[in-house]
Amino acid sequence: MLEILSYTILQHYWWIIISLLGAVLVLLMFVQGGQTLIYTIGKTNDERTLLINLLGRKWEFTFTTLVTFGGAFFASFPLFYSTSFGGAYWVWMLILFAFIIQAVSYEYRSKAGNFFGKRTYETFLLLNGILAPVLIGTAVATFFTGSQFSVNLMNITRLTGDKMPVISEWTGPAHGLEAALNLHNLTLGLAVFFLSRVLALLYFRNRISHTEMMERIQKQLLFNAVPFVVFFLAFVTWTLLSAGFAVNPNTGEVFMEPFKYLHNLVQMPVVALIFVLGVALVLAGIIRPLISFEKWGSKGIWIAGPGTLLTVFALFLLAGFNHTAYYPSTYDLQSSLTIENSSSSHYTLMVMGYVSLLVPIVIAYIWIAWRSIDSKKIDMEELGNETHVY
Repeated sequence: MLEILSYTILQHYWWIIISLLGAVLVLLMFVQGGQTLIYTIGKTNDERTLLINLLGRKWEFTFTTLVTFGGAFFASFPLFYSTSFGGAYWVWMLILFAFIIQAVSYEYRSKAGNFFGKRTYETFLLLNGILAPVLIGTAVATFFTGSQFSVNLMNITRLTGDKMPVISEWTGPAHGLEAALNLHNLTLGLAVFFLSRVLALLYFRNRISHTEMMERIQKQLLFNAVPFVVFFLAFVTWTLLSAGFAVNPNTGEVFMEPFKYLHNLVQMPVVALIFVLGVALVLAGIIRPLISFEKWGSKGIWIAGPGTLLTVFALFLLAGFNHTAYYPSTYDLQSSLTIENSSSSHYTLMVMGYVSLLVPIVIAYIWIAWRSIDSKKIDMEELGNETHVY
């Protein structure tokens, strides 16, 4: 069946898959957001343990999605993987380190003989909660702002000299960490950070049965919603009004086009609809609980969650579709990566396309497992009956 699809269709199909995985990853980072709220919402050791156990049931979903996202990117767009992961390695190593200490913290926080103490591992969870959303957000922002690298396919034939025969060379001074010093990138990083906290608060409201904690959650929702909206609007406005990295469909030449991403939004009405609907759902999921916390608080996550998926999905499509360089180079425009010049072969994309047909089964399994874990709200009584406590 997939044999009849053209190379271009398969390339676009796999960018859609990557976009969906990226959107799911951002949604699931509510776990990271929740980890930054452990001491804000939990005032006693029992309350903090309750929060950590609620998040501990979900942290593996986030990590698995991150690995799947990276694996899918490597298989479908290997030149991006070699350029970004091979050049901007410090930012990716820091992200990986953040997830390693998260896994260790959930595993050892309540272990018998834990001589570091619970607070040490709770600090690790806080670090993961800050670093992961901010760094991943700034990394995604470079899809719109660009990075400093060069790509020369002829380098692979170079067999002499001091340099290794590598296709991509990173020219940024800090191998990826410089992205976090770019204010444009940082606005998205901070937007993702505060969004993860907002989603965590809505999730807590949906799953926790504890009166005192509910009052703190309601108070923190407003404190985190305002900076999220400010940073998100700043990033979107900045991006839509800036020049973007356009590609000549006939020659493959990359050039700067004024208001490129605004043009993408106008010229792709379906993507524009997805984006507007996603933003509207996120705002509705936040505003309704703020107006009527008792009535809408527990439902907010089921409104803002799908909204997050749609919004991030649309942003990825804006970065890669409509003759746009999704990973632009500010060092050498013609080294910029597009879904056409950085993808795997037609045969590889076709074979992986068959594998992707199993995605609905995987999603169904995740949904069943999620519903089983969240069969009822968590409280102190249930926590006392748990056989495994994080």
